[in-house]
Amino acid sequence: MNQKLKSTLACLLESFFRQHLMTQRKASPQTVSSYRDAMQLLITFASERKAKRPNQLSLEDLDRDMVLLFLDHLEQERHNSIRTRNTRLAAIHSFFRHVASKEPALMNLAGRVLGIEGKKTTTLLLGYLEKPDLDSILASPNEKTHQGRRDHTLLLFLARTGARVSEAIGVNVSDIILHSPTHVRLCGKGAKERAVPLVKDVVAAVNALIQERGIAAQPEAAVFVNSRKQRLSRFGVTHILRRAVTAAVKAKPSLGTKTISPHTLRHSQAMHLLQSGVDLVIIKSLLGHASVNTTHQYVEADLEMKRRALEKCATLETNPAPYQPTDEVLALLESL
Repeated sequence: MNQKLKSTLACLLESFFRQHLMTQRKASPQTVSSYRDAMQLLITFASERKAKRPNQLSLEDLDRDMVLLFLDHLEQERHNSIRTRNTRLAAIHSFFRHVASKEPALMNLAGRVLGIEGKKTTTLLLGYLEKPDLDSILASPNEKTHQGRRDHTLLLFLARTGARVSEAIGVNVSDIILHSPTHVRLCGKGAKERAVPLVKDVVAAVNALIQERGIAAQPEAAVFVNSRKQRLSRFGVTHILRRAVTAAVKAKPSLGTKTISPHTLRHSQAMHLLQSGVDLVIIKSLLGHASVNTTHQYVEADLEMKRRALEKCATLETNPAPYQPTDEVLALLESL
């Protein structure tokens, strides 16, 4: 049994990633990468705990107790947040669901791991930028240089389309439609494509960048690249935004107190659409959310919308009479 489990671990890992995730689910490269990292961390942790080489581990070594120890290790030693812990657990759950479907003899082992629950987290209000703050960041790159024009176009694209970073860096020339109706094809989570309209300033900036780089006739060329002409990475986008924010802080010091990430630009676009009266279902479609419940979080974050709603509910001023106990027993309790 043990020898079978040892050989089964490698086989199941390969079938999970190559057949289940990539072929059947057509998971995005980002999803595959996230699940891979989770399993690598778990196997490395189990290898050290069991004093075995990774290729000597069996599925029995990855039991419920080991997974629980691993999750504690993520929080206590790697100082991961509860959200990251739950993300790793979700990847492990996905693998063990695959184990249960492929190897009925291992169903009990898999079931015990699947019974591990995620920890509850505090849902934080979304951070977003008001339009003057966003405009300051968009105006900060030096457009007299090629790098500055690239930076401005990228940030403008993120801010106007609400694209995820992975979607923006994945855009090729063939995905940009510059004839009417102008739009961009984005490939989101779960390999789901959607079309997002492009407004005039984005069309002008993207077209100028494509012409400047001479890639108009290269449909598979990446639109946003680094100094080595390679497709930008997530880290590269974050670096570009940080550089823009640092420059913008000089003119608008209040930006220095805010936590701003590329995803903040996505949140900002959603909030501005909501505040302009755009229906949640339309915003859901533009952002590529799987459920309108995800889009509803922007309503929760919009204080101005809540304030306007409360102002519509005018309350009558009343002068309630002071409460008087109506019974000796109640009077006794009130006096305590």
